[in-house]
Amino acid sequence: MSFVAWIVLGLVAGALAKLLLPGRDPGGLVVTTLIGVAGSFVGGWISAKFLDRPVTAQFFDLATWGAAIGGALVLLILYRLVFGNSRN
Repeated sequence: MSFVAWIVLGLVAGALAKLLLPGRDPGGLVVTTLIGVAGSFVGGWISAKFLDRPVTAQFFDLATWGAAIGGALVLLILYRLVFGNSRN
């Protein structure tokens, strides 16, 4: 998959992670989307390195999407734990 495809996948994964984990984020929509992009890379790396399930070259592979959304969820939870709810 190309770098642009990972970015698009990350944007969608970030939006889905936000839907699965509702609430106010300290950074708002822009930071949540960037966390989604980073989460797609982290999820793909974790999947390949520790789960022995490398992501495929196909954009519509279920394991690729699961890894991206899972990575985005993990990073979003960590972000909320570190920075808290600074917006009231």
